[in-house]
Amino acid sequence: MKTLKSLAAALLIILTVSAFATDETKNKKLLMENAVNSYIDALSYGKIKGLSSVIDQEAKFTISYGETIRTYGKSEMLESLRAQENIVQNCKSDYTMIESSPAQAIVKVVMKYDTFSKTHFLTLSNTSKGWKITNVSSSFN
Repeated sequence: MKTLKSLAAALLIILTVSAFATDETKNKKLLMENAVNSYIDALSYGKIKGLSSVIDQEAKFTISYGETIRTYGKSEMLESLRAQENIVQNCKSDYTMIESSPAQAIVKVVMKYDTFSKTHFLTLSNTSKGWKITNVSSSFN
């Protein structure tokens, strides 16, 4: 009987810890930092898993090449990144919070290569499903 009580108590503890761990993982996915890091991981390291979930369905991506400007949607950008999956870029990436409010944020991501830099300005919105990337404007320096 004593063994049965001990077993039941151990099972209850395991279930409680598992429930909190699941909530913590779910809450982490809702954070702005997770969205930014997912974006950086995809571009810098080819780790695209999870990126789709942090990009809003209506997101717009604009890339400036000198006088040429190209605009893409979410599906086009994800397709492009799939072709670069698991390819590590020879750069150092870092980000800076430009502006932040409870509803929206603007983050500057810089990828520094040996001979040039690529700058991305991310606009993020706090939605009912967590922070989502809604707009990205990129240029080469």
